[in-house]
Amino acid sequence: MVSTPLRERGRHAKSWRPSSRDVWLPAWPLAGLLVLYPVWWALGLGVLIFPLIAVPMAWFLVKAQIAGRSVRLPPGFAFWMIFLAVLVVGVAVLGADPTGTVPERGLERIPGVLFRLGEYAALTVLLLYAGNLTERELPRARLVKHLAWLFAITVAGGLLGVFAGTFEFTSPIELLLPEHLRDKGFIRSLVHPYAAQIHDILGDDRPRPAAPWGYTNTWGNNFLLLMVWFCAALFGAAASRRARVLAVACLAISVIPVVISLNRGLWIGLGVAALYAAVRLAFAGRVWVIGVLIAALAAVGAALVLTPLGDVVTARLDNGKSNGVRSYLVERAVTGWAESPLIGFGSTRTTIGGRNSITVGESHDCERCGNFTIGGNGQFWQLIFAHGGLGTLGYLGFFGYGIWRFRRDRSPVGIAGGCALVGSFASMFWYNTLVTPLAFMFLGYALLWRNALGAADSPIARTSGVTP
Repeated sequence: MVSTPLRERGRHAKSWRPSSRDVWLPAWPLAGLLVLYPVWWALGLGVLIFPLIAVPMAWFLVKAQIAGRSVRLPPGFAFWMIFLAVLVVGVAVLGADPTGTVPERGLERIPGVLFRLGEYAALTVLLLYAGNLTERELPRARLVKHLAWLFAITVAGGLLGVFAGTFEFTSPIELLLPEHLRDKGFIRSLVHPYAAQIHDILGDDRPRPAAPWGYTNTWGNNFLLLMVWFCAALFGAAASRRARVLAVACLAISVIPVVISLNRGLWIGLGVAALYAAVRLAFAGRVWVIGVLIAALAAVGAALVLTPLGDVVTARLDNGKSNGVRSYLVERAVTGWAESPLIGFGSTRTTIGGRNSITVGESHDCERCGNFTIGGNGQFWQLIFAHGGLGTLGYLGFFGYGIWRFRRDRSPVGIAGGCALVGSFASMFWYNTLVTPLAFMFLGYALLWRNALGAADSPIARTSGVTP
């Protein structure tokens, strides 16, 4: 959209040309994506909304560039370009079968690779779009509130999974698909909304929260990534007392699905994020917030001691059924990386059998027996196996550079963004990031980037000075 300044109207209007400041990027693609995500999930779009919404985002960016507005690239973007280049080059080695994996033709692996390439491309557009929006188009404070809203939705989805774990329904998109497609496990995971995954971890089948993110591990990953922005909005200068009381209540209630999820990775990630926040706040001189963190940890500890939640935590720590599988997949990922150390194998692979025998595999009675996905047990293991040393360097180099580049940003946005990136680094050994976790990592990066460019304009950033 091009607007003509009032002073140029009249006899000089014909000679006026728009400057870069007069070329607007609309906020609705990003705001609609975040605020309406529960609707997209209910419709059966879920993670499919990202490539769809990336189309108008890319169009507006190109249109703005043509009209004279310079489209900026985030700091360290060269690292991310290396990663994307390795993704493309990796298509050439899809036909390779590493030792101990199920043989397949390269063409049979193309659909999964195209899905991942499309999502990575869409999220790259999301990063550029969010980073190029100005304060007049979408203030950072409002973007933080959108992410805080999604944290509240995550808590609500977690409670739904705890108290109505069998809740599910057929989405409109699912109804439109042919029956032979909707019955496929991968397709069903994309378009079929459900509240929880049912797993036997403590000796009986129990629901583990998943809504609206599809998988329990993704729910836990997003809980951590979004909670930091909820806290940034909570302690922001613009937050009212009533809003803070409600926010504290939401955080207190969220302990229930966090514990019931049996998600040890989430528990560790929350500890790492809390430690990082405490160190950053100490250097920023906010000792009182450290006291709040200590009080919150004490309250959680008391809740675990005085309620049945503590028994759940103890039982989970005593039942590490997934430890053997994870160790096996880590060993297979490292072995595969040694076979193709530079660019990896372009995608994940399926093991022949299980960790005890090559004859152990999936069956109708035991869908989780054998035939495990190498690279499905954590982003780091997927990086080294599927994308080799170069891809790992590009991916980790980008986010690692962001952590270093914005380390002096002591505003709530700076500390929250740092927590998100550091927490994601800690979680990459057991969580995969595609699709929604990576989207929230990118939005955190965009907020740090924009904060460094213009901290003084944001109510949240004004609570303390930002030193880019």
